[in-house]
Amino acid sequence: MKKIIVTGATSMLGTALIDVAVGKGTEVYAIVRPDSSRLDRLNGSDLVHVVKCGIDDLDKLEGISSDCDALYHFAWEGANKEERENPMTHARNIKHTLDAVEAAQRFGCKKFIGAGSQAEYGPVNGPIDENTPCNPKTAYGIGKLSAGLLSGKLCEKYGITHIWGRVFSVYGPHDNKGTMIDYAIDQFSKREKAQFSSGEQTWNYLYESDCGKIFYLLGEKAESARVYRIAHPESKALRDYISEMADIMGATDLCSFAPKTSDGSVYGIETKDERLFFDIDFVPEVSFSDGIRQMIKERGL
Repeated sequence: MKKIIVTGATSMLGTALIDVAVGKGTEVYAIVRPDSSRLDRLNGSDLVHVVKCGIDDLDKLEGISSDCDALYHFAWEGANKEERENPMTHARNIKHTLDAVEAAQRFGCKKFIGAGSQAEYGPVNGPIDENTPCNPKTAYGIGKLSAGLLSGKLCEKYGITHIWGRVFSVYGPHDNKGTMIDYAIDQFSKREKAQFSSGEQTWNYLYESDCGKIFYLLGEKAESARVYRIAHPESKALRDYISEMADIMGATDLCSFAPKTSDGSVYGIETKDERLFFDIDFVPEVSFSDGIRQMIKERGL
């Protein structure tokens, strides 16, 4: 790819993708809010062109080449805990996604790549695969599913290849505060007791740079409209991830787990999308341990 457009450019997914694109010599139009306080996250390469535009104003985008290869849509309001259940927020997100497709059409993009979520499936007991029906229970999951379906229809109208990546659990230095990993590292670094659930549910963690590479390769190599599950090919018990972090930080004595449940009320996230890795010929490069060590290093611990 020679030129791409990225909304949500300063997000964890956006920065990871842009770093990969720059490494490949791809020119990037990074769409950021006019009042963004996170511009320092962006790769400083001359290949990155910062375009200031609010998510509500994508129909007014200008200053972008009309021969771009793909538009990546990562911008999404209300992903935080406080706004996840606000239907009005996600109704706006659906419109923003359709506006992003319109922008892709205006700037000559052959592909539209959107970031969905495993929340589109709702609670699932067992592995999630291409035959798993979507039954979202949260406003966030409903919004993502609706945005994916409707943007797919609009792309079909314009002859744009629509690729929807349902992201499972991505972690790394640019992750939001308040996640389990953020909490664990913070507690362990302060040598304070960390309280966790039983950790019996199966989980899946993909490092942010690997996620960026996957999204880049979907734009470069995926040939037809398709939904992909963006996750690490291996899943394991959440408790094992926590124990791995504790071992790295010398904090095994600081872990406190709740008793295991027996009523079937604990749901995890587990998937293996072999088609994803076949289509883009990619194997994750960062192990969970190495990813945690990088996060610790970034924090100066």
